[in-house]
This record gives sequence, C-alpha cells and structure tokens, in this order.
Amino acid sequence: MLSCRSLLSRAIKKKKKLKNKNKSKLRKRTIKSFSRKQLPQPEELEAIEEETEEEEGGGGYNLKSSAPSNTHGVQPLGNLYFNPGSVNSRNTGLGNLQTLTDELVIDVLGFLDATQLGVLATVSKSFYVFANHEPLWRNLALDNLKGEFMFNGSWKSTFVSACYPSFDVGKVNVDGCLRVRDFYSDYLFQSWLCANLEMKPEWLERDNIARKKCISVEEFVSSFEEPNKPVLLEGCLDNWAALKKWDRDYLVNVCGDVRFAVGPVEMKLEDYFRYSHSVREERPLYLFDPKFADKVPTLGEEYEVPVYFQEDLFSVLGNERPDYRWVIIGPAGSGSSFHIDPNSTSAWNAIIKGSKKWILFPPDVVPPGVHPSSDGAEVACPVSIMEWFMNFYGATKNWKKRPIECICKAGEVIFVPNGWWHLVINLEESIAITQNYVSRRNLLNVLDFLKRPNASTLVSGTRDRINLHDKFKNAIEITFPGAIDQLVQEAEEKKAQEKKLSFWDSVSDSKVGAFKFSF
Repeated sequence: MLSCRSLLSRAIKKKKKLKNKNKSKLRKRTIKSFSRKQLPQPEELEAIEEETEEEEGGGGYNLKSSAPSNTHGVQPLGNLYFNPGSVNSRNTGLGNLQTLTDELVIDVLGFLDATQLGVLATVSKSFYVFANHEPLWRNLALDNLKGEFMFNGSWKSTFVSACYPSFDVGKVNVDGCLRVRDFYSDYLFQSWLCANLEMKPEWLERDNIARKKCISVEEFVSSFEEPNKPVLLEGCLDNWAALKKWDRDYLVNVCGDVRFAVGPVEMKLEDYFRYSHSVREERPLYLFDPKFADKVPTLGEEYEVPVYFQEDLFSVLGNERPDYRWVIIGPAGSGSSFHIDPNSTSAWNAIIKGSKKWILFPPDVVPPGVHPSSDGAEVACPVSIMEWFMNFYGATKNWKKRPIECICKAGEVIFVPNGWWHLVINLEESIAITQNYVSRRNLLNVLDFLKRPNASTLVSGTRDRINLHDKFKNAIEITFPGAIDQLVQEAEEKKAQEKKLSFWDSVSDSKVGAFKFSF
C-alpha cells in the first residue's frame, strides 16, 4: 500500500497544479453552522417526511420526502458547540492527519483503489466514514467500469456488484450501517444535505423574463436578438413529434444499445434511466450528447429548428463546424452551474419533458460566488448548484442589476443571448434539445472571439481550435460575399449614431418638442 507521506505529497502536488488560485478555496464548504433545533439529527431524520427549518431569511429548508438519514451519522460542525462535553470523533480517528482539511483527506483517499479503501475503513471509525464517502466510489466506478454498469442504489454497491459478481450484494449491505457518534464535518454533511434538499419556494417564485407567443421573426430580431436580451418563447414546438413521443419507454426502444455521453463515460439509455430514477447525490450525472442525431437519425428527424433561429452561419463549415446541438436528459437536481456558452454563440433551449429553473446574468455582471480567470479560460464556482442557491442566491435580492429568472416548462423555448452567464437546474426529470448558433447579429462577436490570442484555450467543440477563425471567415466570405464588410460598416455607423444621440440629448429636451434625431 502507498505510504501516507507519498499520498499526501501527491495530493498537495495535485492542488498546486490548479491554475486558478481561487478554485480550491471556493470548493471548501461554506455551510453555516446549525444548531440541533435548526437541523434534525441523523436519528431524527428517519421519521421526518416533510421539512426542517432554518431560522434565517424568513424561509425554511425542506428535505425531500424520501430523504434518507445521513448514512453514517455525520453532523454539521456547528452542532459540536452545542455539545460541550463531546469530542469530535473525526479528529481522534484520524490521528496525525486530523490537521488536514476534510477536502484534502478526501483528495488523499482518491489515490487509493477499492481494496485499499476497504482496508482503510477498518482502521478507525473516522476512516470508516471517510472511506465510504460516495463520491470516492463514484470515481472508482466511472474510472474502472466506464459505462458498463447497472446502478445498484449506491456507487459502492454498484462497484462491488460489477467487479465481484459472485458477491451477493442483496444479502450483505456493502454500504454498511455503522453510525458514528459525535462525528462533525461541514464538508461531508453538506454533500449529503445538498443531495436531499428541496428547492426553497423563494428560489422559484421570481419570474421576470419577457414571455412572447407567436411573435414575428422581425419582432424577435429587433426586440431581443439585436439588443441581446433573453426571452421565453411559447408555441414554438407545437409541431414537434418529439414533444408527443419522447418519454423513457419510447427513447429506450428507439435508441436500443446506442451509447450516449454521460459525464466522463458513455451509457445506454436504459442503464442511464435506471441510474437517474434511483440516484440521490449532490451532482447527478447529466446526459449531454452532441452526436445524438448522428447516432440515432430518428431523433434528429423528430424536431426542427424554430423559425427564429434558422439562420446559422456556422453551417458554412459543414462537417468541420464546432459541436452545436445536444440532447440533454437528467433527473431532478441535475443541471449546469454558471457558464457562458462556447465560442461567443447564442443559444436556444427547448424543453420536451419536465421543467428547468433558469438564472441569467448579463455579460457585464459576474454572478455572486463565481470567479472567472482574467482570460476567461477558467471559472471557479461552488461545488454544486444547490450549494450556490444556499449560499449566494439571497445576495441577488439587493443587487441593482438583478438576474433574469424563469421556470421553463415542456413546450417552451428560451433564447440565451451570447455572453450571458446562466445556471440551469432540473426541477424534475427533464428532456431537452439545445443548439448554439451564429446569426448576422452575432457574427462579428464570434469572429473577434475566435481570433483572441488565447483562442486555443477558449475555443471548444472542435479539434482545430487555432485555425477555426480563418476557416470560418473564409467560408463566410465565399458563401456571402461582402457580408462581413457590410456588418463592420453598419456597426461603425451605429456607434457614430449613438455618440450623436448622446450629445444631442445633452443639449436638448425632446419631451418639450425639440427636434430629435431618429434612425
């Protein structure tokens, strides 16, 4: 077995390789301390079916009705201070390693294989809790099994049943049932808490996005695409066969043994749905596949691009265009943390089944808790979406520039303008189609993005990141001669007009009938 010193050295080196200095700090749990009255103890959770309240912000935290108790009795660190006579068994069981943060302990254990973790779990109660941390077994399962597994209620059970088929996991609880008294850890507790919390009503009630139905393409362009504003469009998917057909049974039947991209692995839909139906974890695996229409042509035939987004200039590159469309499937709680869509493109996202909560910030407003690097190549943010809601959502109430928010339901489409930060979380099992595109309104932005000095780092969805700008520009000039020059000229004229209007408004009062330019 690897020595403790060598493991610690490797873990520290791994930390030093992180380019963004803030990342490790942000990944540390920021959970507040809770008293026994504020959060139920593990033994009480077995009888709780509805809610537990935190006396803060005017609202309580509701546990999911089927939330299990914390497997090993882990409690938040704040509870230790309400038990003056208690000693944190986390420290006594770790010995000299107690000075390490919980996150670093987990990083060290991440270098162990399954057998080594199993042996370590017998050393002390503290190591037992750490060695049974589900994300460790999730990594082992994904790294070793790839997509060849049947989820068996927990990642440890899944790994054991796949690697040791003769071992009857049905008769022996491989996850163990040892509950450790007086074990306090914010890091481990919040992982469980985030996996089992319901979304608070106040996180869902704000809906300030513009909603439009059956508007013309011209109105969409002038009111939303040109000014770069989000909008939720209704009635766009009424003719989609996917809206009527796509459910679990249909997709499993149509897709058969085809494998789709799910995080770092590829899985059959039947296996993925088995996982998503029973999983309860902080960051559920998300099916996000850019080649779905090539793998199963029927899927590509059962939806069509809404009329508002049919100008897609990246199509001039043919098969060399970057990835641009994805089928997205995930359980409640899955989603995407704050990001900006790739290559400075705009996007549309159509919900076929389920519903999603969206939060969007304009390009000039960085969301709270999110720290992009100076070159935009990396983004440090909270570990999970639920953690962001718990620790940062409340701060947006007092901002002058509040985020745009909405719940997008089946049959609706949201337009995400280029450069906008956005977070998405599934409120229930959801199926969606999304596409990124480039229109004339956004062409110059995309070309500027593709020729940045660090384009090889920023550009995504293609193998040829360095030459994408030249290929795209040349293809546009061949297909649409003079289009780029015309757009550049229009952009310069628009800037000049804005300067003139700004000056005129400063010396005249249009409200009392003074002459005013109008372009």
